[in-house]
Amino acid sequence: MENSTGAAPAQERTPGRRLAVAKRVLMLMLILRQWLLIGMGVACVLAYFFPNVAKHGGIIKSEYSVMYGVIAIIFLVSGLSIPRQKLFTQFLNWRLHLVVQIISFLFIPSLVLAVVHIILAGDPSGHIDRAVLAGYIFTACIPTTIASNVVMTRAAGGDDAAALVEVLLANILGPFVTAAWTVALIPNTAEFDVWRYGGGSLGSMYKDVFQQLGLSVLLPLFVGQLVRWTWPERTASVVQKTKLPKLASACMLLLIWTTFSSCFATGALQTLSVQSVIFVVFFNIGLYIVLTAVCFFTSRPPLFFSSRGWSISIFKRMSPEETIAVCFCGPAKSTALGIPLLYAMWAPVDLFIKAKTSVPVLLYTTEQICVAHFFVQLFRQWHARIAEKGDVEQGPSHEAEPEMVQTLAESHGVLGRDEERNN
Repeated sequence: MENSTGAAPAQERTPGRRLAVAKRVLMLMLILRQWLLIGMGVACVLAYFFPNVAKHGGIIKSEYSVMYGVIAIIFLVSGLSIPRQKLFTQFLNWRLHLVVQIISFLFIPSLVLAVVHIILAGDPSGHIDRAVLAGYIFTACIPTTIASNVVMTRAAGGDDAAALVEVLLANILGPFVTAAWTVALIPNTAEFDVWRYGGGSLGSMYKDVFQQLGLSVLLPLFVGQLVRWTWPERTASVVQKTKLPKLASACMLLLIWTTFSSCFATGALQTLSVQSVIFVVFFNIGLYIVLTAVCFFTSRPPLFFSSRGWSISIFKRMSPEETIAVCFCGPAKSTALGIPLLYAMWAPVDLFIKAKTSVPVLLYTTEQICVAHFFVQLFRQWHARIAEKGDVEQGPSHEAEPEMVQTLAESHGVLGRDEERNN
């Protein structure tokens, strides 16, 4: 019944108001759950408008404050979080080392080199800048990134010890492999002479790289492991209660900020042709997705291969946790090593050419974090589904790939139903 003013009684309006408030709260929670993606966008905007703040040599001296301080925090958290026995076990996992390092240092350079030669054959007029192509060959030869893949592996429920071991191994091999491998793969044509014959001295680069590896990775990792070894139960409890892994995820935003700041500060991105920019942006996304698929099926090959007696040891499926680590370590590339190495390799080359050559490194390492953010959700759902069926340890006895496809389809279905309910 309505009162004299025609308004509904307050008790009848209350449920509708509560439902509206609940919907708003739910939408806010869904938005906040994507805080990392939102933070990436904010970091990119800040880098565009204020590039001199976080560029290398800028106001905050990001080559020290971020590349040493922030990365040290990430690996201190890793040292506090990972049991020592897990690290020892993964150091002896030869198949994990072979899969990740062969994909990183052999498969990716071969694939990228094939794409470069296809472009050279189909683009004789040079719409795609040759500095970009040389930059891609260099990017393909650098090792996996130092921080983000460990954070992403942990967030997706993977084996962060496996990711950490591969990071250490790759970044020790990288300085010795990348320079020679890049020069060997540069096309033997006159337009690439500047990169083939413009080599600089690598002595100072080796010093800087291993200094950074020691101070920002090995030392904080050792300190974290020492604390966990001394007070194992208390440390594990504190890590869980304080949500320290979230801090490591937040640190990635600072890495993205300084990476884009350096890119915008050089002006190299703005001077590239439109065709080059479009190619770089979309090729990075496609390349990362393809490489993730290759890593997944290499780690969890179809049962046809792993069921043959002669191939069991070669094609044996990895656990879901190790598979997730491979999928984040294999496709990733490192700005922290890539940029110093690039400028050291081609020290005599004009600064503007070096800046354009660095664009593929800068954009790929940034886009890989954005794309990996979505893979975190996908792998987390896939891992939960496998765990429910008791397949975490058994590996070859179940089909993982259909489960992953089904998970992706269901996730789209859930999103669709949510949108229908909201509408």
